[in-house]
Amino acid sequence: MASSIWYIILNGLPMTLLLTFFGLGMGFVIGLVLALVRVYGAEELGWLAIAYEKILRGIPVYILMFILAFGLGWNLFTGVAIALGIRSGAYQSQIIRGAILSVDPQQLNAARSIGMTQSQAARHIVLPQAFRLAVPSWSNEYAVIIKDTAFAAGLGIPEMFYAATRLYYGNPALFLLATVAMTIVYFLLTYPLTRTIGEAQAVKLRELGLGGG
Repeated sequence: MASSIWYIILNGLPMTLLLTFFGLGMGFVIGLVLALVRVYGAEELGWLAIAYEKILRGIPVYILMFILAFGLGWNLFTGVAIALGIRSGAYQSQIIRGAILSVDPQQLNAARSIGMTQSQAARHIVLPQAFRLAVPSWSNEYAVIIKDTAFAAGLGIPEMFYAATRLYYGNPALFLLATVAMTIVYFLLTYPLTRTIGEAQAVKLRELGLGGG
């Protein structure tokens, strides 16, 4: 079992983490823009943001990967990373928007009363608090993305699921061992982080009176 886990880590973990990094990072940028548009932008732009969210959340990420990698002829890694990013952006926009709306609006009014513009108040008062409020949900989004990278194996990208399939390729007797080993690695990459970061931050926010009851 230990050797199987080590094989998956050596041969698949770097690519899995790379795809997760790009997908989560791109999703954050897209999600932040969409959230700001919906909260502070013109109504027409808000409609476009809503349409983006609904469409991207309704398309399976595996299909997005195929469209970008094969339908548009992009590099496999690029297509998969962008598919993860643009789909994650639709979900992260909801996370960030919800966090922004959770900040007490009286703080924004107070900032405006001392001469801050709306953009200054949002940048210096609202967003720093919103980012803290969003951490528990972000940790869950990280777990979603790192598991969704497994779909990349279907396109031939050597991430962890791909590495696991190579363990039992030509030797079906290793199927159960490889599957269990892969499951353990995914669990170790997701549960400890979501618990230690997500739940710890949620407790901290409640102590500060920011995160609800």
